[in-house]
Amino acid sequence: MFDTDYAVRVQGIGKTYRLGTTQTRASTLAETMLSRLRSSTRQRDYSTFDALDDISFEIPRGSALGIVGRNGAGKSTLLKILTRVTAPTRGRIDFRGRMGSLLEVGTGFHPELTGRENIFLNGALLGMNRAEILRQFDAIVDFSGMERFLETPVKRYSSGMYVRLAFSVAAHLETEILAIDEVLAVGDAEFQRKSLEKMREAANQGRTVLYVSHMLQTVKTLCDSAILLERGHLVHSGTVDSTLTAYSESFDRYAADQLDPSRRQGSGGIRFDRVWMDTDHFASGDAFDVSFQLPAAAEPLPVQDYWVSGHIVDDGGTVIAQCDSRLNDVTFDSADPHRGRLTIKNLWLKPGKYSVDMFACQRSDILDSWDAAIRFEVIPEWRYRANATVEAASFGVVLADFEYEME
Repeated sequence: MFDTDYAVRVQGIGKTYRLGTTQTRASTLAETMLSRLRSSTRQRDYSTFDALDDISFEIPRGSALGIVGRNGAGKSTLLKILTRVTAPTRGRIDFRGRMGSLLEVGTGFHPELTGRENIFLNGALLGMNRAEILRQFDAIVDFSGMERFLETPVKRYSSGMYVRLAFSVAAHLETEILAIDEVLAVGDAEFQRKSLEKMREAANQGRTVLYVSHMLQTVKTLCDSAILLERGHLVHSGTVDSTLTAYSESFDRYAADQLDPSRRQGSGGIRFDRVWMDTDHFASGDAFDVSFQLPAAAEPLPVQDYWVSGHIVDDGGTVIAQCDSRLNDVTFDSADPHRGRLTIKNLWLKPGKYSVDMFACQRSDILDSWDAAIRFEVIPEWRYRANATVEAASFGVVLADFEYEME
């Protein structure tokens, strides 16, 4: 049953994309002309892909909703529909209030304009008049810490500077609804803390917050409700705790689904044949190996070399470590099959379950994205000398190798 005091109401929305079939590229002028002649006399072949299907939910006014799910679940597509960046293929959305959004670095800013000019431009795009923007201008600049760079064109900003100013504009201008996609992944720890506090303040003042993130701890800190997406479907809606529990419980089902290469993200130029570990449990701090096998590319790639990256991910979806082969100056020749091993040392993981996401990448392309390629468990074996209580290590993402000394 829908509530009458809502900020956003979503009813049966879906988003379908048409994907053109891959054609063999012509190698001569005659083949090119023949291909064009044939394409003009027949209908173009394409397939369809449902990025979202039959999504329905409601966001009460003044609440903070978290949208969670793994890569390719449809989180960002949903937020782009909610913020009118793209239109749904079907369904209906009702809004009560103006929407302010920060979807990704660069959204809504003109690179040739200065920071000051972009504040006014972005405010105008959000439906604010000049008086409203001027009323919040000093607060925006103070929060962002960008006063020294206001007269600098934003094309010269770093990604962190860009996000600081963009978030400050979106958070301070007086829209009734604020939508944010992964903004807190950029910026230093202090700015992340300030941003969380600002979003909590916005919700407490009656503004509605929509927040998409892979960092589930920030969802738990900020939001009072959440929804879980899986492959474009809404599979759970409820409290943050119940949603994160559903997220964790879906790991085995999702991992089994990812065994089929055709169901994984990536262009498919190369797909992992196999990923494995010699043991699925060990103590915190123990070194461990992740082995993998890759075939030669079935067809030559535009760029011959590629690299491999392994991400260690906890059950909450937080990436604990990124192990990119480029950091070891290791690349792989796509013309040859490969069997490799990633060895991870001195990582004091806290007791619990973890997964390894494996990626095969080129600079402009992700060839294969195998989420939860392998799962393992860190057993609760205490590595510290003292017989301390559990509360002594209850905070933080990993355990630390540290010592105190007294003088």
